[in-house]
Amino acid sequence: MIELYHCKGARSMRSLWLLHEMQIEFKLNEIEFSMAALRTPEYLGISPLGRVPCLTDNDRTIFESGAICQYLCENYDNGNLYRAPGHSERVQWLQWIHFAETIAVHGASLVQQKVFIAPEKRSEVVQKIESRRLFIALEILEPILAEHDYLLQSGFSAADTGVGYSIHLAQEFIDITPLENVQRYYDRLSNRKAFKLAL
Repeated sequence: MIELYHCKGARSMRSLWLLHEMQIEFKLNEIEFSMAALRTPEYLGISPLGRVPCLTDNDRTIFESGAICQYLCENYDNGNLYRAPGHSERVQWLQWIHFAETIAVHGASLVQQKVFIAPEKRSEVVQKIESRRLFIALEILEPILAEHDYLLQSGFSAADTGVGYSIHLAQEFIDITPLENVQRYYDRLSNRKAFKLAL
């Protein structure tokens, strides 16, 4: 049986959202978002870096969110979330799956700066640089989303859950409203039932 280890508000939301989109049976193991909870010997035995997400499926363990997405799609796709090898949109699907992390890394840096680092040690320069980089990463999506409602012309896919989560994180730190297509895209995604279940 599939088990997902997840912290509310963490990057593991993208894996949880995808599982809800797939409508497959899984067990959710929710962990407190703290070093103490994530660094227990028991959890480190499952996820060696002590981070989320981590997914187990019988004897398989995966602790990288992009790999989790690809694994779930390859093994449990319900027919519309995956673009298999040979599909005309395969390359774009792979690119957006991994581009989600490009966006998220800037968001994660801002989380560190604004939440976890003590106020006296925070860097305004780093925050400004990461905010700008985050906006530039989202700007790349603007012309794509001018052409169709989702990242791929054929419609919603697992790539949208990865990128959608990264936008969800981004809009906590930067104003995305100047990116009108990105804002409309996020509004569409955040109204999906599976997205709401993953919050």
